[in-house]
Amino acid sequence: MPDGWIGVDLDGTLAKYDGWTGDPFHIGPPIPRMVDRVKEWLRNEQQVWIVTARVNFEGRVGVEETPEYQAQVHQTIAKWCLEHIGQALPVTYKKNYSMIELWDDRCVQVTPNTGERVDGLK
Repeated sequence: MPDGWIGVDLDGTLAKYDGWTGDPFHIGPPIPRMVDRVKEWLRNEQQVWIVTARVNFEGRVGVEETPEYQAQVHQTIAKWCLEHIGQALPVTYKKNYSMIELWDDRCVQVTPNTGERVDGLK
């Protein structure tokens, strides 16, 4: 098995996202190219994790701080993964030193130790 894990953002990367719908349990339809990529990684015994702010409950108040709400968020993501990927994936909102890649619709890659964007833009 390869070392480390690959992080994949949910909204806008793995699932289509057209903005907030008002339903915290809505996940858009799968993005086929990304779902196929994740399935290939899994076939190759690579660890893949969903990385999403949906499970960052720090500082939230009200219903979002209840264990029931938090469990429902995790169950919603697991159900989506089962339906479209064929298995539930671990879910987090944090990076760690074992993560080897992050696929996200909001990332800007920089050259290590330089602060320079890889794409050459400022």
